[in-house]
Amino acid sequence: MSCLQTVQDYAFRSLGFGERLLPREGFTLCEQVTLIGSGMFWNIYFGLIAIVFGFFAATGMALAKNSENKWVRKPAEFFIYVFRGSPLFIQMFFAYAVFVVIKQSVPFMAPFTSAWLGATLVLFLNTTAYTAEIFYGALQSIPKGDLEAADAYGITGRTRFTRIVWPSMLRLAWPAYTNEAIFLFHATALVFFSGFPVWAQRGDALYYASYFADKTFNPFIPYPILAGFFILLTLVVITVFGTIGKRLNRHLPQATVRRPGFMRTLMR
Repeated sequence: MSCLQTVQDYAFRSLGFGERLLPREGFTLCEQVTLIGSGMFWNIYFGLIAIVFGFFAATGMALAKNSENKWVRKPAEFFIYVFRGSPLFIQMFFAYAVFVVIKQSVPFMAPFTSAWLGATLVLFLNTTAYTAEIFYGALQSIPKGDLEAADAYGITGRTRFTRIVWPSMLRLAWPAYTNEAIFLFHATALVFFSGFPVWAQRGDALYYASYFADKTFNPFIPYPILAGFFILLTLVVITVFGTIGKRLNRHLPQATVRRPGFMRTLMR
């Protein structure tokens, strides 16, 4: 089988398209790269859904923690403390056990025992807690002069938040939030070990890497391939978030760095 045929058969297998049976013997490098790359669709799905919804939930959670009303602040502080204080791996195991118990009494909760929904929910809650703490710290770091200027101009309420508080919060929090996004996509690999079952042998990238490692008794090919895919994914995340970060800081003066010329350095 040619590599092109392998790509056609297995490139979208994790999504339910293409060849249904996995290779049994004579594993080629092309098969391993293609199938592990196919599993990355699920890792991207887990991370993307969690980070998009977690971003907005974390904004609200940070504002709640920053509230002067203790009935709003204390639940937010408790939520953030619990999810930041416990390991993500344990959260996934505990959530799966809870979903299984609920499934027995409430049948329509069955989808939560599958990785595509249950694991995504856990990742969403986890990143919400970490991101909320990052945003809360940024809220505390907003220059008081900016807020006083807004008060002086009579800018209050929603306009004050959308025009001054929220943009300043994002600008200050973005470097740390970029690291959280990278961590979140890396954490999607834990779904394979969490107890959440794969769907019809259509698992994530680590599922296929483990399959090849078990069949060939050689972990030094599939796992480096898996690491390579995550490195590429990290590069994409850094590029996207870096572009957004430049957009957030477009109004700030950019320092011009003059590189020393070769001849100038030599003459010194």
